[in-house]
Amino acid sequence: MRTQGATIITDLTQLIYVSQPFGYESMILSGILNDARRCNLRDDITGALICRHDIYLQLLEGPSERIDATFTRISHDDRHLQVNTLIRRQVADRMFGNWAMLHDPVESLIWTKEQIADGVLDRLSPIEIIGMFESVSRNARPEHAN
Repeated sequence: MRTQGATIITDLTQLIYVSQPFGYESMILSGILNDARRCNLRDDITGALICRHDIYLQLLEGPSERIDATFTRISHDDRHLQVNTLIRRQVADRMFGNWAMLHDPVESLIWTKEQIADGVLDRLSPIEIIGMFESVSRNARPEHAN
């Protein structure tokens, strides 16, 4: 955050994307979470990852340039297929400020495998997607923390 005259300018970007796991297994997920937490601490990025064998749904928040660099790395990571940005917006506050990367083991994801395959995320409004992450943030348990 910087100030310009009496105006406070924030450069806090929130990005939500979806991808499909390639070769989903616990070791791959652990690697993704460890990499994310290490890089996110370094880059002042926070967020949450909701995942299961058929979907990664992730919210990232931090400085715009660092979000862009992180998303570029994710887009080129062969552990992710069909990476698709759902929402990108400027925000005043972090939703997951206490987590370099919260892992939600799909307790918040209410859609079936069939609904995901049928494109349910393409039909949700940004408000519905953000609302789901707000619920994850409110209900996060310490065992899912960094």
